[in-house]
Amino acid sequence: MPRFGDREVPLHNLELAFTIPDLVGRGHRPIGPPAGANRTHFRALRRVVRTNRPCYARRPVPRQTAQSTVATGVSARVRASAGGARPNTQQLSLDLLREDLPLLAIAPEWKDQPRLWGHSFHPMCSYLASFPAALAHAFIARYSRPGDVVLDPFSGRGTTALQACAEGRIGVGNDLNPLAHLLTAAKVDPPTRAELGTRVAGLRLGWAADAAAWTALGESIVAGHPDGRVPAAGSRGGADSGTEPVPAEVAVAFHPRTLGQLLFVRSILEPSGRVDRYLAATITGILHGKSRSYLSELMPNTFSMAARYVRDFAARTSFHSPERDTFTLLEQKLRRLERQARPPSTGLALLGDARDAGSRARGLLRAGALPTQARLVVTSPPYLRVVKYGYYNWLRTWFLGHDARAIDAALDDAHHRAPYLVFMREVLADLRGALTEDAVVVLVIGDVELDRGRQIRSGIGLADQVWHAAAEPEGYRLAGVLMDDVAANRKMTRLWGDEAGQATKLDRILVLGANESGRRRAINGAALPVDWTWPRRFRAL
Repeated sequence: MPRFGDREVPLHNLELAFTIPDLVGRGHRPIGPPAGANRTHFRALRRVVRTNRPCYARRPVPRQTAQSTVATGVSARVRASAGGARPNTQQLSLDLLREDLPLLAIAPEWKDQPRLWGHSFHPMCSYLASFPAALAHAFIARYSRPGDVVLDPFSGRGTTALQACAEGRIGVGNDLNPLAHLLTAAKVDPPTRAELGTRVAGLRLGWAADAAAWTALGESIVAGHPDGRVPAAGSRGGADSGTEPVPAEVAVAFHPRTLGQLLFVRSILEPSGRVDRYLAATITGILHGKSRSYLSELMPNTFSMAARYVRDFAARTSFHSPERDTFTLLEQKLRRLERQARPPSTGLALLGDARDAGSRARGLLRAGALPTQARLVVTSPPYLRVVKYGYYNWLRTWFLGHDARAIDAALDDAHHRAPYLVFMREVLADLRGALTEDAVVVLVIGDVELDRGRQIRSGIGLADQVWHAAAEPEGYRLAGVLMDDVAANRKMTRLWGDEAGQATKLDRILVLGANESGRRRAINGAALPVDWTWPRRFRAL
């Protein structure tokens, strides 16, 4: 009976579980089949042992030690029927490559950190389907060094890019959603405290000079005057230069004077500038919420309730928003954001399609005389039909002068599995040119159990499908996958009652190498200790 490592294996009645080190790590290598063994079984086994690609289990493998999992990142189980029946070796190979991905032994320490762990800019504005800053730190600390470029092609509210800047890296975030781009840009390239103070003081003076006219405009809009029109966002027009109507769901959300202040600030701020962009992003975070820190208590701060529901609820309950001073709440929010020193490095924010984010990021980095390739990607691609970012942020997008329906149409989030995988392959193909040889790519992809309230099967194990159909064909190398169960009470959707957290209960974190050197770096770095001390001691700018 042949020996593989410390095991005796009967090949003629094969029920074998092994890892690659068991076979080749100690210098053992099968020379030929033992007497009576089926030669086809043996050739299939040698093909698996010699391959330089990961092998995957047809059935769950026996529990292995963390050392074995970290050292290889690969595991396999080969089966053959009793009696030495001749197997179909081609089918054997396909089965090995289609099943569960190997686990990467990284402890989910980010789950043990406080909810608001990380830089104080992170909670600037709530954003659905965003992962915590602690998760980004777990990979930034392991797989990058100060001065490295860290890229996120689906930046959302800028968690990865900001945390990278806060740790001395060059954070680069891209998103097609203008709200997401605004939040990312505000965080990775913030103005100084002096610039903010000067601008807020100027806004106060501008309001005081024309407060009566803007308050009268707010009262007219809340009263539902049929001819009520307001200046467009960023137009710098006066209260009497109205060009667009205000949606009824906006009018019912605010006190007349508060609405007048918002209309004034909305018309004055120009988000293309660094200071105004930061202020506009900060105001989106205080528009609505269930405390005195927000300008309206009609909705929770996590997302905007459906416009129709808001109108019906306000009419049914005779809702009247309490008066809140926009400038006072803005200054309070700015002080909370300024609790920590500015990040020691600035980053870049891109607005555009993720499918060419790598190419555009490289060009922008080159223009700024910065390293042109990222050593780490940490991102969470949009899930299958889970969140409509315009729909759930319609009040914020209105304040910024964007159409929520146009945003959702541009984002095209209604992918089913097949087009989603094509989309992901295009994203990963473009990223390759923007990655270093040893780059590590981390994709946080949630299992999707519900589609508009209906059970679906195509969204389970979506990370596995992304590997097989998108990443592997583009030449990426698999390091492993992490399982991260998502507690419903820690999600932005926790206020949805019985439906909270039902769409995604498990995140699968797919860890890839851009090349073999990246895969090895990902596996070897899994065991590295991570310092969770925060805030770091950086000199204020």
